[in-house]
Amino acid sequence: QVQLVESGGGLVQPGGSLRLSCAASGSDFSIYAMGWYRQAPGKQREVVALISSDGNTKYVDSVKGRFTVSRDNAKNTVYLQMNSLKPEDTAVYYCNADIYVHGRGEYDYWGQGTQVTVSS
Repeated sequence: QVQLVESGGGLVQPGGSLRLSCAASGSDFSIYAMGWYRQAPGKQREVVALISSDGNTKYVDSVKGRFTVSRDNAKNTVYLQMNSLKPEDTAVYYCNADIYVHGRGEYDYWGQGTQVTVSS
């Protein structure tokens, strides 16, 4: 069984930085695209950043120039480096991965979510 486990959230002051990590565990799987989403209170979940298996990236306009998504394929891990954080970045952040489980098929997996709070 494949699982995504996130870490790295917390409380940070405006202008500060955080790095989120999300590691996939299990066996006999291949990871395609990975990404980060977030959901603020009272709002719909939105995509923040995506990264393809060969490293191509896309960002929502509100985080361009401040956030960087990266991945380490050897560790089955995706990262989100968040700099110059703003109060409006406060949300629960979820990682997502498109994973092919050998012998079973392709599935969409989600992490458990990690809270990011930007406040003075």
